[in-house]
Amino acid sequence: MGKRAVLLLAHGTPGTVDEIPEYLRNVVSGRPMPQQVVEEIQHRYSLIGEPKGHSPLTELTLQQGELLQAELAQAGCDVPVYVGMRNWRPYIADVVKQMRADGVEEAAVICLAPQNSRTSVGLYKRAAQAEAAGMRLDFLEGWAEEPLLAEAFAERLRITHSQLSKEVGQPVPVIFTAHSVPLRTVEAAAAAPETSEQKIHWPTAQPGAAATPDPYPVEAKRTAQMVAERVPGIPAWHFAFQSQGASGGPWIGPSVEATLDELAAGGVKAVVLQPIGFLCDHVEILYDIDIAFRAYAANLGIRLERPASLNDSPLLTQALAKLAQQGFARLAAASALPRNPIHSEQPKG
Repeated sequence: MGKRAVLLLAHGTPGTVDEIPEYLRNVVSGRPMPQQVVEEIQHRYSLIGEPKGHSPLTELTLQQGELLQAELAQAGCDVPVYVGMRNWRPYIADVVKQMRADGVEEAAVICLAPQNSRTSVGLYKRAAQAEAAGMRLDFLEGWAEEPLLAEAFAERLRITHSQLSKEVGQPVPVIFTAHSVPLRTVEAAAAAPETSEQKIHWPTAQPGAAATPDPYPVEAKRTAQMVAERVPGIPAWHFAFQSQGASGGPWIGPSVEATLDELAAGGVKAVVLQPIGFLCDHVEILYDIDIAFRAYAANLGIRLERPASLNDSPLLTQALAKLAQQGFARLAAASALPRNPIHSEQPKG
């Protein structure tokens, strides 16, 4: 067995407002972006963070790596944990090169986007593979149904839901959210019925579309369901996609705004919104939810509250440690297959 390590992969974020144009070029793979879009995103960043204009995503992700390394060491698995970002420093390619220079021969790779999507996990996977050379990787395709992940979110949700329900005098509904993706990325998904409480706009298959549907909408909804099952007293829960991008073409929905409109029409005066696709604070939480959605809800006469993000959650750390150890076990089991250096796995929890 060679030298082992864990590699955590994340989206990445710039450190200052001035770095946003370069960051956005990475996000859209160098395609032109309208100047007004760049300026709007700079404006949003200018309203968040301490100091203002700074997203804490990178620091929080690096902290999650440190906590994971300590958790594994305590369990007798003394391995380094590396963190690579797709769209900002430290870039995935640079980190994988450093791992090779450090003598790492095999790694458990975990994407910090639990729900598998071609627009996130697929891109991270290709970036890691491109620099892996002879390094053996166990790449976790998705972990949306990991029980410890659901419990970590539920732990945060219980506190906020109980407090808000007491303050308004009755149990309040919950909106779970995940980041929207362009409709074209899930076009192979078969049409599926909607329930009255959990609505998703399911695209129909298109001629020539990929044979395998993108699992992202299904996995995001499944995580939400697992969290809701762990929080007694929720009278109803809803699912929405947030932070639709400015690129051309439709994005999957329903949107948070449309969901809030529907709740307001039904007389709802207070709601808890919990993003279950994000593992730490960043602009889609600190601006999109805490500023934009809260103001939108207030204009409808709805009080909107959000549970604390997972960030340094011990349960999240335990979930990552469990997944890393499972990855190492799969690498050990596959050690007799040297001609297949990259192994992918999607556990069932």
